[in-house]
Amino acid sequence: MVADTATTAIQAREDDRGTLDLMIDGMTCASCATRVERKINKLPGVEASVNFATEKAQVRLPEDVDAETVLAAVAAAGYSARIPEPPASLSGDRGGDIHDAAADSAAALRQRLIVSAILAAPVVVLSMVPFLQFTNWQWLALALAAPVALWGAWPFHRASWVNLRHGGTTMDTLVSVGVLAALGWSLYALFFGTAGEPGMTMSFHFLSEPGSGANEIYLEVAAAVTVFLLAGRYIEARAKKESGAALNALLELGAKEAVKLEDGRERRVPVSDLHPGDRFVVRPGEKIATDGIILEGNSSVDASMLTGESVPVDVAPGQRVVGATLNVAGRLVVEVTRVGADTELARMGRLVEQAQNGKARVQRLADRVSAVFVPIVLVLALATLVVWLLIGAGASIAFTAAVATLIIACPCALGLATPTALLVGTGRGSQLGILIGGPQVLEQTRRVDTIVLDKTGTVTTGRMTLQSLIPGKGVAEDELLRLAAAVEHNSEHPTAQAITRAADERGIAIRATEEFAADAGNGVHGVVDGLLVIVGRPNWVQDEWATTLADELQEAVTKAESAGATVVAIAWDGAIRGLATVADAVKPNSARAVGMLAELGLTPVLLTGDNAGVAATVAQSVGISDVRAGVSPHGKLEAVQALQQQGHIVAMVGDGVNDAAALAAADLGISMGSGTDAAIAASDVTVVGGDLVVVADAIRLARRTLRIIKGNLFWAFAYNVAAIPLAMLGLLNPLIAGAAMAFSSVFVVTNSLRLRRFRGSL
Repeated sequence: MVADTATTAIQAREDDRGTLDLMIDGMTCASCATRVERKINKLPGVEASVNFATEKAQVRLPEDVDAETVLAAVAAAGYSARIPEPPASLSGDRGGDIHDAAADSAAALRQRLIVSAILAAPVVVLSMVPFLQFTNWQWLALALAAPVALWGAWPFHRASWVNLRHGGTTMDTLVSVGVLAALGWSLYALFFGTAGEPGMTMSFHFLSEPGSGANEIYLEVAAAVTVFLLAGRYIEARAKKESGAALNALLELGAKEAVKLEDGRERRVPVSDLHPGDRFVVRPGEKIATDGIILEGNSSVDASMLTGESVPVDVAPGQRVVGATLNVAGRLVVEVTRVGADTELARMGRLVEQAQNGKARVQRLADRVSAVFVPIVLVLALATLVVWLLIGAGASIAFTAAVATLIIACPCALGLATPTALLVGTGRGSQLGILIGGPQVLEQTRRVDTIVLDKTGTVTTGRMTLQSLIPGKGVAEDELLRLAAAVEHNSEHPTAQAITRAADERGIAIRATEEFAADAGNGVHGVVDGLLVIVGRPNWVQDEWATTLADELQEAVTKAESAGATVVAIAWDGAIRGLATVADAVKPNSARAVGMLAELGLTPVLLTGDNAGVAATVAQSVGISDVRAGVSPHGKLEAVQALQQQGHIVAMVGDGVNDAAALAAADLGISMGSGTDAAIAASDVTVVGGDLVVVADAIRLARRTLRIIKGNLFWAFAYNVAAIPLAMLGLLNPLIAGAAMAFSSVFVVTNSLRLRRFRGSL
């Protein structure tokens, strides 16, 4: 049964491209992750990326290598791997499992830390404060310190032993050797030296006392260093849990139940019982159970939990809705299009996980350093011991310097520098509706200097909207719109829908139309309140219906068409009584977004397949000077490539199938999540909502995450470079070295957590 379950899980987690996700158990430091990654990559044709912070591996498999072979390679490295179960639905179970695992790990470390701290505190105080040192105090110190150095530090000892058995060393090796050396020296001094004699006293020194010899014990070093390192590990575990909270929250957004509609009857069922083609009902205040298309009802949907946009979006029959969003107003009947792992919410979760599992170029540098660092430090510590002994400084000074070198050099901060920042940054991005495709994207955002914007659906709404009403002499604007909407509401044409929506928004009642008829591509007509009302292209209304057009209205037609708007003539009683101009409206925040992009140092370029008049009008309204109109899908690709050939680093923002090639070719592809799957698949960053302002936020977040990573790496490298020589020269007490080493890891983690305070612009 266990084997069958494992096989099912393996098949579930291997996608069509031969990618396998693994959970790695037993890793305690970045060197462990490097060792596992190196072992897997030795398999022919296999490419693996192991992330210490997420404890996950992404493995790309050739056809002739199966998952069992990879699991065996991980075991050969001294660790264990397992395949996570695929999520069954959007019910949040998977997020709960992730959260529980992180919580259990943090709780176990917390318990070990508390017990060790309680035992170590008296040892440190007694060792550092001479007047508290009663007769034979050193033996009490031994009784308290030994459990800390053995049981408290057991995670370090165990990891060190596992790696040594497989011929490797990690950062845990440094910690384990340092703690055991301090304990071993103390035992030697107590049982074979003079430190065990009654009346022995000690005082705390940053430097070792020359000639102190075998009357010094280092129980406080063994105990305190263990506590410091456990505290660092506990804070790291808490950070993993907190920085992964955004992903957990994302996975838990989905509805648990749905009201399924069968043969006109409603029945409440678990979301997992829904299948494509099923219908379900969503009442006001309820979450939409899964992705689908609205069949009945009009409402507003609050998608802020997924997109970060605070304003609800109006929806109507024929429009798509996404699972986990909130129905605000009316009752909806929705037909299921996607369920489970295929939904938008599940796709977002996968994108966030993939980004967190990947590695940036800067992290790979840190991994290479960590892989060779530990053996070098062991050699340096041994050399320190030998050199101090050869120059006659005494065993105590030599031993102190060697132990301090081992402890201060442990480069845990290097291993945490990139993954913790990436974990927090991508998690925060998911809360704001920003999905970063991978760590390499961070480096691209820093270099980009030009941003190419598709017009329709990106800068504009992609939906025809009534821009203006131009009534003729003696005609009221509302009367003009009332009669036009009465006829147009019978048509499905985008222009007709724009006029009808405008009437609804103004609260104008739409009257019934008699004898309605449409002339495809020209217009419509019908009888409203006894009047024959004709609505359509001005030339068609004039020529076909023998109507007249006043000079002032003719000027308005010319002006509107030159600006790229569609002009509709509205006529009755033998004359054109007014005009309506309809156009693809610019999104409310597009001008603000273009300004934000310019402030980030990006030069905006507008690309569109529309005519020059439309393009110029839109560009002027948002503040873009470089406009390229009448561009085909292939032309968009060529435009991006031309900019690249001129030396520009190009970002492309689009939402349609016609943008996919340009998105893929750009140095940084950014898709609007309201667009097509093809555009999303071709992009590096997905903005879940349709607001261009979030594109600027995405670039700001990516750049800030990269700055945090570089800051973490700088301080981690600088710390080790500066501290190791001090320790080798005997200028650091091992107790201070342990505290400083733990602090470096804590600094990296807390610095990364600053990204949780990133605020979006909406």
